Amino acid sequence: QVKELVLDNCRSDDGKIVGLSSDFENLEFLSMININLLSVSNLPKLNKLRKLELSDNRISGGLEVLAERTPNLTHLNLSGNKIKDINTLEPLKKLPNLHSLDLFNCEVTMLINYRESVFSLLPQLTYLDGFDADDQEAPDSDPEADGDGLEDEYENGEDDLDEEVIDDEEDEDDDLEGEEEEDGVDDEEEDEEEDGEDDEEDEADDDLPRGEKRKRTLEDEGEEDPEDEEDDEDD
Repeated sequence: QVKELVLDNCRSDDGKIVGLSSDFENLEFLSMININLLSVSNLPKLNKLRKLELSDNRISGGLEVLAERTPNLTHLNLSGNKIKDINTLEPLKKLPNLHSLDLFNCEVTMLINYRESVFSLLPQLTYLDGFDADDQEAPDSDPEADGDGLEDEYENGEDDLDEEVIDDEEDEDDDLEGEEEEDGVDDEEEDEEEDGEDDEEDEADDDLPRGEKRKRTLEDEGEEDPEDEEDDEDD
């Protein structure tokens, strides 16, 4: 039931694949990077294999084995091998689903019109060395697999929280300012009312004759008018 198998940096026996049998028929991904591989002749039949990594080996030919034993291959990485001629790639024409081929650091990439020649030879290809025929870069893998989606969500969450905190603080400041203004208005109204009452009393006193005013003052203080005292003496 194994679908992915990574054998990177394991040394091959005399440059050939050893220990890999048809028991791995459910493999969809196989990586054999830097195992000193000279040939893929011992590759078993892997009908479900989609992606094959063979970079940094010493393969110089024999690619017809791939067409025979991995008929549904979509991605093939042969970068860092000993492939020198365009004709070496011709057997790959029998892989109808092959969409991506990597030949980085192979001598064949130094040939004139290398990219045009490969795309012409393998019309089913979409990407060669990570770029299509119009030099548009191949899209990256699923961003969620790299955790980018979660990071953005977390950052957005932080921004939302910050905005909410700022809004709350502004609301509190507005409330405090409103209370201070109301207190100020109330105090001013009370002062104005008290001043008004004092002014009314003063005006009322001014309207009375001098004698009446004095009499009223004495009455307020609990003293008797001298004239009244004289009348009492005469009696």
